[in-house]
Amino acid sequence: EVQLVESGGGMVQPGGSLRLSCAASGFTFSSYAMSWVRQAPGKGPEWVSAINDGGDSTYYADSVKDRFTISRDNAKNIMYLQMNGLTPEDTALYYCARVIGRVRTTPLKLYQYEYWGLGTQVTVSS
Repeated sequence: EVQLVESGGGMVQPGGSLRLSCAASGFTFSSYAMSWVRQAPGKGPEWVSAINDGGDSTYYADSVKDRFTISRDNAKNIMYLQMNGLTPEDTALYYCARVIGRVRTTPLKLYQYEYWGLGTQVTVSS
């Protein structure tokens, strides 16, 4: 059974940092591209970032470029999202998702994901 479990969310002040983790199980993690998607209150899902299976290609939404860093540890079956310079606009439920096939174009669309975690809440507020 495929499982994706996010952790690391919390409340932080503007300008602060958080590191999210996504622990994967039930599949060969190193064979799949992975992604982070977020959903703010009252808004639709927003693609945030993606990483290829080997971890040597990364992709970012313009809204998080130069502030967030995606990475993965295939030996531990974990994906990360280091988030710096957080703003209230980053407040959302953050999901990790397994991508269908390769990342060819961005932003990724909802139909390009086949498994999701339950999410971890990030709240940026003073």
